[in-house]
Amino acid sequence: MRPKKIILCVDDNEQTLAIRKFLLETRGYRVLCATGAHEALEILEGYAPGEISLLLTDLLMPQMDGVEMIRRARLQQPGLPTLMVSGTVTSFERGSGADVFLPKGACSPVELLERVRVLVARKRGPKKHVLPTPPSIAAQNTDSVAA
Repeated sequence: MRPKKIILCVDDNEQTLAIRKFLLETRGYRVLCATGAHEALEILEGYAPGEISLLLTDLLMPQMDGVEMIRRARLQQPGLPTLMVSGTVTSFERGSGADVFLPKGACSPVELLERVRVLVARKRGPKKHVLPTPPSIAAQNTDSVAA
């Protein structure tokens, strides 16, 4: 069995956090929850780079907003994919530090799950292709084996 992908979900609204956790866990993800940016950054410190597959955060939170939290999270784990959600559509400019920005209420749970799936898959990176050996090198290798 493949290990579950870990998603760190951050929102100061506990009801929203519980709904997202349920939504993601029913799709097979392991969800870590934080109600603030400082708590989320402490959780990140406990994991090696690459162990957490996605940071899903709200934009507007007390003490530290999602933009600053993403900036600090990327200092700890540079390759961490991020998805930001905000209740105000006009906040897109502020949410531009995230890989994906979705407006709360204007996106369906299906769209959120699809974005999560794509970001988690992208984290693995492109498949490695085996480059074919040029004919001149292949011929040299067979000549040296025959000799």
